Amino acid sequence: MSLFDSLKQKVQEARSQLTLEVSKFRNREFMEACIASCALVAAADGNVSSAEKQKMMKFIQQSDELKVFDTKDVIDFFNKINTNFEFDLEIGKAEALKVIGKLRNKPEAARLMVRVCVAIANSDGAFDEKEKQVIREICNDLGVPADSFDL
Repeated sequence: MSLFDSLKQKVQEARSQLTLEVSKFRNREFMEACIASCALVAAADGNVSSAEKQKMMKFIQQSDELKVFDTKDVIDFFNKINTNFEFDLEIGKAEALKVIGKLRNKPEAARLMVRVCVAIANSDGAFDEKEKQVIREICNDLGVPADSFDL
């Protein structure tokens, strides 16, 4: 087995494990926190472009981590959160953090949501510093150590 095949297999195994863990938290609160964090990462550069929205919607529909949830519910909630960012970036951020904050006293679910957020940020192959900073803020808000995610 080549190094590439070995690496590919390890990534696949990690995604499968993440999907299994997400399925344990199959509830609306967890789904909404995941989607709010996705929207927050998409807005990391101060603008949620049409291309980012389309990419995010496609990722949500195809994501192994999020496919345990009803696609229509996921899309509807993403659109609701995204509307806040379109109105005002700071209001969008505050509203997204309010939703994410519901996991504050649920450390296992919070850590898993951050893992999903990191996976989504990495989905385009470019996990930039602005996205990392947003995820650090999410970690700080939830009381989850960001260094355990290599941030």
